[in-house]
Amino acid sequence: MQPVQPAADEKTEFNRSLSLLDSTLIVSGSMIGSGVFIVTADMARNLGSSGWLLMLWVLTGVMTVAAALSYGELAGMMPKAGGQYIYIQRAYGRLTGFVYGWTVFTVIQSGVIAAVAVAFTKFSAVFIPALGPENVLVALGPIKVTLGSLYAIGSLILLTWLNSRGVQSGKLIQNIFTSAKLLALLGLIVVGIAMGLNSGLLSANLANAWDANSTSATGEIVPLAGMALLLAFGTSMVGSIFSADSWNNVTFIAGEIKNPRRNIPLALFFGTLTVTLIYLLANIAYLSLLPLTGSPTATDVMGRGLQFATADRVGTAAASVVFGNLGVGIMAVLIMISTFGCNNGLILAGARLYYAMAKDGLFFEQASHLNKNAVPAKALWLQCAWASVLCLSGTYGDLLDYCTFTSLIFYIVTIGGLFILRRREPSAERPYRAFGYPLVPALYMLTGTAICLILLYTKSFNTGMGLLIAALGIPVYLITRKKK
Repeated sequence: MQPVQPAADEKTEFNRSLSLLDSTLIVSGSMIGSGVFIVTADMARNLGSSGWLLMLWVLTGVMTVAAALSYGELAGMMPKAGGQYIYIQRAYGRLTGFVYGWTVFTVIQSGVIAAVAVAFTKFSAVFIPALGPENVLVALGPIKVTLGSLYAIGSLILLTWLNSRGVQSGKLIQNIFTSAKLLALLGLIVVGIAMGLNSGLLSANLANAWDANSTSATGEIVPLAGMALLLAFGTSMVGSIFSADSWNNVTFIAGEIKNPRRNIPLALFFGTLTVTLIYLLANIAYLSLLPLTGSPTATDVMGRGLQFATADRVGTAAASVVFGNLGVGIMAVLIMISTFGCNNGLILAGARLYYAMAKDGLFFEQASHLNKNAVPAKALWLQCAWASVLCLSGTYGDLLDYCTFTSLIFYIVTIGGLFILRRREPSAERPYRAFGYPLVPALYMLTGTAICLILLYTKSFNTGMGLLIAALGIPVYLITRKKK
């Protein structure tokens, strides 16, 4: 069979135009989306303890930085477009590589994009109430077409079109929006912690910091200890891990990064460390501005506390303490900026993985083409189409569970590949070697496995669905290879 020749208006290679700063902003911008402004409410209900709440964010941060340090070695060895897909394929073979790519397309990447678009819509509804979930236009079984879901899809179409115009367009949006949300978050942190120190609320929230309890939606309180506390802790990590996810996206765009053997490991480290510190400080700011505990029937932000912030919008509740009613609008704008910028990074990066799969004959052939702007435009639009379907089919919480669980499994698998390649290819070029090997990567794998087992037990349906979707990749691969 003759190789497909590129059309006259197509490019055959990516343009290496992204610097270390650009790459670091892609890491941090892809991580900071909606989660840090929302998930703390559910975590506070599950644990009822400021100490365990902050410990969740610390452990998530340590795990994220540890994983990023381990990925740095793989990125230095294989600085190619497709990133994690390339690492898994080299360590485990084409079948496992395909299953990962399949799961990224069906659940992980597209699911996160959909969840972030849903969050973007949720905060846009502060200004446009008609975007609320109750405004159903058409109901087709489990699929409900609302004005809000169409708005979310519209945001995906806009960002996909902008990224199809070249990596420079995507880079510009990413740099502007990431810088804006980092500065805004830092402002909230400084003001919030300063107010908390003066008011004494932070000290009050930290009193009895390790007395854990779960609070139901009706306000019923159940003390937690032993195994019950461990299960609640592990289950609550869905929120913090989701908030810190997508740092690996920078590996997908290795083909467009200058000096990738050096810049990708550095971007992974600087980006994840920056976001880890910001997330921890943001939650300290929340505890400085709002009581941890609250009542679902209260009518003001102080009475509802972190646990029952309206629609779980903890960030908005905290901002309203600082700025009054104006704070609701200010925080809504901030989170709209945050989610829009986050999805830009996710959309930009994800298509590069499908491009790499298509080059290997494991995805739609059309996704292997670059347009005249040297970007995989057809892969971008395929990603947009499936993410749009997910916007119609899932709630924010369900999408969060599917994405986080399957993503965590493949982080563990990928870091396991580090051990395989060290043994199989001891003389391979490694510009950077994983920090703390083998202890740090092994601890990540053990901790991640424990969290996955807890989630399988406590969120059996959603995690089981995630596993089922991943497993479907095996027969799809076998059928595809048989046809070829």
